[in-house]
Amino acid sequence: MLRVHFTGLDLARLRLAGDPDVLWETVLSLHRLRDKQGESIFGDWRSETRTRLNSETRLLAPLVPPRGYFPDFLTPPEGVLGLESGVQALRATPPARVHQELGRLSTVRTLPAWIRSLAEGDARAFGKLIGALHAYHEAAIAPYWAHIQAQIEADRAVRGRALLDGGADALLSSLPPTMRWNAPVLEADYPVDRDLYLNGRGLLLVPSFFCRGNPVALQNPELTPVLVYPARHTSESAPPVQEAPRSLGRLVGQTRSAVLGSIGGGCTTSELARRVGVSAASASQHAGVLREAGLVLTLRHGSAVMHTLTPLGAALLRGGHRGPQSRRAPSSLPGHSASASR
Repeated sequence: MLRVHFTGLDLARLRLAGDPDVLWETVLSLHRLRDKQGESIFGDWRSETRTRLNSETRLLAPLVPPRGYFPDFLTPPEGVLGLESGVQALRATPPARVHQELGRLSTVRTLPAWIRSLAEGDARAFGKLIGALHAYHEAAIAPYWAHIQAQIEADRAVRGRALLDGGADALLSSLPPTMRWNAPVLEADYPVDRDLYLNGRGLLLVPSFFCRGNPVALQNPELTPVLVYPARHTSESAPPVQEAPRSLGRLVGQTRSAVLGSIGGGCTTSELARRVGVSAASASQHAGVLREAGLVLTLRHGSAVMHTLTPLGAALLRGGHRGPQSRRAPSSLPGHSASASR
């Protein structure tokens, strides 16, 4: 079990990541690629991704084993800003830290020569790592990024609603069943027994599409505390490559446009009905059409359902112009160990 110990100051400094973290998704997807869990969600993704891969998995596998520790420097906080920002921060990791973390990895398995060179600060080895991460990301993550974003945004809407309804206690209580809030300690199913004392530093919660089962924490307790947890999936289906939906032509009429515009950052069916001025049944029907068109995601939260926009839905509201992706800072509340240990 993992026990995360909060103080009052830590609760005030609890944050929820504002965007998916591309390096956490890239690294954790390597676990999903090699295991057989969640076949209904990841099965097609595995099959499609393997047809696009060359030697990337073989190169990265020693750094990210199927279970157990993998180096913290692979997932710098800049990953939330995008792949380029993330790999630049990875490349800037102090050599002493790279050496130390790879040394920990070498105690449990024999590392290939290029990773041993990486531990010694070889620039060519770092170039090889970054090249492999880029190539793997293009094969396994980039084609599905819109879907990953939409799923994580739907999860964030549920957590945000819990925060609005009951503050930090409600947010921590809303996390997946493998995590249990018994104030002032957040307990989580974990492959090893571990205590993480926040000591006033707060905690960054990072929902992840490819995290499965247990949450993931950084191994080094001196780093800014991060807890990556499995985002709730809205359906048991593989992430599709984003395409213009065939049913887009059904989106006509002022009422349906008003429904799309009223969903905003997320709302329940009853809230949507009040915003648009229609019955709950009508709001549900319109949201269903939008969902079939790939413009809305719906996630059940207790006895209610939460509707959020997909990236395509948001783009439609902007007139179809996606423009550059803006990056949100982690949202604050008012006032790494892999799926095994790290």
